[in-house]
Amino acid sequence: MAKIVFAAGTSHSPALGSTKEDYLLHGCRDRERDWQLDINGNRCTFDDLINKTNRSFSNEIAPEIISKRIKNCKKAIEKMRKNIKAASLDALIIIGDDQKEQYLSDNMPSILIYGGEFLHNVPLRLGPEAPDYWRKARQQFHELKQPCDYPVHSDLAKRLTTELINANFDISYSCSMDQEIGEGHAFGFVHQRLIKDLDVPVVPVIINTYYPPNQPGPRRCYELGCSISAAIRKIDNIDRVGIIASGGLSHLTIDECLDRQIIEACKGNQPEFWTSIPRNKLKSGNSEIRNWITLAETVDNLAYDWSVYEPCYRTEAGTGCGMAFAVWR
Repeated sequence: MAKIVFAAGTSHSPALGSTKEDYLLHGCRDRERDWQLDINGNRCTFDDLINKTNRSFSNEIAPEIISKRIKNCKKAIEKMRKNIKAASLDALIIIGDDQKEQYLSDNMPSILIYGGEFLHNVPLRLGPEAPDYWRKARQQFHELKQPCDYPVHSDLAKRLTTELINANFDISYSCSMDQEIGEGHAFGFVHQRLIKDLDVPVVPVIINTYYPPNQPGPRRCYELGCSISAAIRKIDNIDRVGIIASGGLSHLTIDECLDRQIIEACKGNQPEFWTSIPRNKLKSGNSEIRNWITLAETVDNLAYDWSVYEPCYRTEAGTGCGMAFAVWR
């Protein structure tokens, strides 16, 4: 019978593919946005963010601080990559979101499992107007020169879908994708940064974290994780299964309090925390926290191993990304 033997959560921010010299250019992009969201999910301007904060972020965007945090994030990614390799997985379930890459407003599934034979990853395609720093940042999700097909554990995907349907989840299912666009960033990050050299088939579980009106709530995400865990225990002909949440934590405005609560909750089973995260705090980039909520219960039979959290600020208004990495084994 199948068993979850490894679990992890990872940020996948484009800034993780940036140098310290390029990092503040992401901040310039923040300043140019027409609107922001504060830590309570309220729409505001960049100047509003500065006026609302009771904390100075000037020291947080000093070059030496940014450099240290980038270095720590790279170390965490490399450590996670080695942990995944050491787990000798038969399959890896990836819980991620799709930001209108494969799935658009004409058909935006709330929860979808992909069961095609392969995930197709294509070289980066950006127009000539895209700045160099943005090209370097986005490159981490893509093949360098030629498209590449990464294996999907189609049988596990189908059986997982069936078990979740039996558990009263209305799961969408697909075995085809737009080959020209290729896999979304949440899955490209895992392939390019974490399992590039591993011949481990994946099962993509795609959650609509970003786009109203059919985003699953925190409790539903947690229940999904419970049902995934129960479903895996019923499946035979496969032994060692891993699961990873790709995305988060808070961004584009960093909420350190929420992020640190999440990291603390990773250390032990806290269903009351995961299910009570206010929905208004799960907007924009914060919405990817839903992937971690889904992961939370699936690690119940594993031991918390390690975590790293780096609040990677890039403007004086407190914008940036709460970079987080956690492993259970």
